[in-house]
Amino acid sequence: MNKDNLNIVSIFDRATILHLRLPFSFFLLPVFFFGISQALNFHANSIIIVFIALHFFVYPGSNIYNSYMDKDEGSIGGLEKPPPVTKKLYYASIIVDTIGLLFCLFAGWKLTLILAGYVAFSKAYSWYGIRLKKYTYLGWVSVAFFQGGYTFLIGNMAAENMVSLQWFTTKNLLCMLIATLFIGASYPFTQIYQHEEDSARGDITISYKLGIIGTFVLAGVLFFLAAIIAWGYFVQYYSINHFYLFLVCLSPIVVYYTYWLRKTLENRKFADYRHTMFMNKISSICMIVCFGILMIINYQG
Repeated sequence: MNKDNLNIVSIFDRATILHLRLPFSFFLLPVFFFGISQALNFHANSIIIVFIALHFFVYPGSNIYNSYMDKDEGSIGGLEKPPPVTKKLYYASIIVDTIGLLFCLFAGWKLTLILAGYVAFSKAYSWYGIRLKKYTYLGWVSVAFFQGGYTFLIGNMAAENMVSLQWFTTKNLLCMLIATLFIGASYPFTQIYQHEEDSARGDITISYKLGIIGTFVLAGVLFFLAAIIAWGYFVQYYSINHFYLFLVCLSPIVVYYTYWLRKTLENRKFADYRHTMFMNKISSICMIVCFGILMIINYQG
């Protein structure tokens, strides 16, 4: 590709826009909502700024950089038939990441540094110089933490407009653990239909290591563990009614998980892209509803 002919318009062509996978940010929204719902204060300006920076720039920047590094030809998260990968994706990732961080400065330089930490992780996860993704357990744990606990931290700090060591209370650390367990349970499902492509690149993902049924077992165990910790958390800091609401809202996830597992036990072909994306949709909607209701209840209280 001739670099002299590159400009914003040519870089952000249809293929690049598709690789940004903007709708996929919806699947990462629940943890951010969780962070807001558990905040002691509500700073709307900071929330809106960080929300836009994260979900419209940083997450898409991570997606498109991962597409450039992986060069997948099969289905990827949020894109069933990805267009061919070109050098444009690399330049686009730099542009959207930079815009996101610059925009976040309106919420303060401290929050921008926190967000920059996520950007650094996303590059380390995909870049072949480090490539966290190729390490089975380190890759999985790092995604679980940064898309889980760390994202809760970003959302909660934005809501409280506070970045300091005093933020790290037992209450907030428990929430980070719950969020990390949820992502740790759900993320391997995004790899369950990519075993062949991942292994061909030398990326031995947690889903590939455990196999299809092992991926389901891991998800079930971590989800159950997260629910137990959530029970202790809500009872200690709120009330048992908060936990009952939590269970009711998340029950459709358990129902679909059970249905999908049964179908997959009968035929492994059901561990595919479309069932994975439907699982993500159900999980995201249920959690957004749950944390949205909790946010209203908590702030009214």
